[in-house]
Amino acid sequence: MKRLSYTNGLLYAVLTLYSLLTLAPFVWAILTSLKSPREIAEAGSIWPQVPTLAAYETILQGPFYQWLWNSLLVATVVTLLNVLFNTMAGYALARFRFRGRGLVFQTLMLLIMVPSQVTMIPAYMIVARMGLVDTHLSVILTSAVSIGYIFMMRQFFVNFPVEIEEAATLDGSGRLHRFFCIVLPMARPALTTQAIFVFMGIWNEFMKPLLFISSVDKYLLTQGLNAVAKQYAKSSSWNLIMAGSVISILPILIMYITLNRRFLDINDQSSGIK
Repeated sequence: MKRLSYTNGLLYAVLTLYSLLTLAPFVWAILTSLKSPREIAEAGSIWPQVPTLAAYETILQGPFYQWLWNSLLVATVVTLLNVLFNTMAGYALARFRFRGRGLVFQTLMLLIMVPSQVTMIPAYMIVARMGLVDTHLSVILTSAVSIGYIFMMRQFFVNFPVEIEEAATLDGSGRLHRFFCIVLPMARPALTTQAIFVFMGIWNEFMKPLLFISSVDKYLLTQGLNAVAKQYAKSSSWNLIMAGSVISILPILIMYITLNRRFLDINDQSSGIK
């Protein structure tokens, strides 16, 4: 028992240290955003001597609201499309028996190992030929599906009890009715987990907006923060940059606090039938 308690104590100590190291950059960003440019230039104490919200007032006077709205719009649409398409594809690979299913699945597993940077130029050429450059639709269409989450949903449905669907079939339920009215509600933990990570991924996406979008009023938040950072890089106005970063974190933080109880352990498929 003593050895077990020592092990647990060491584990908690390591996790506490890791948590502090993880939180340190966020705490530093918040404290810096509350400082004045002069105080930042003096590089004194990490704690603000005279806390001020001037940086937040300044940055919210610019096009920040427009960038925030653009990111919310794109992230929401991309999340909804991913949840729908990835789930349908995963369900088809798990339930349907068709010629070439194994080949399709193996091809997807090969494609998942291809870095996204490799496909960006071909994606840009396709988007350009469609006349969608400098539009939010270019980011949405090129992010509408994710092979990784197709695989995740496929694994979920492989372990999903088929008896439930068979019982619904005996009651006269069709394929679409079973999928949308029975399977999806019972797969809510997996759908929520997928939605959280897809939203976070597209919210923090930088390369695609940088490649596809050039108009300032159409910038996503990551582009806007990059523009602000370049604008004030030669001055000591890091409080503005940190204020923008803190505000950009808030939607992710709110989403996590709201949905953290629905995180799904992929290995615990029983949560899908509770």
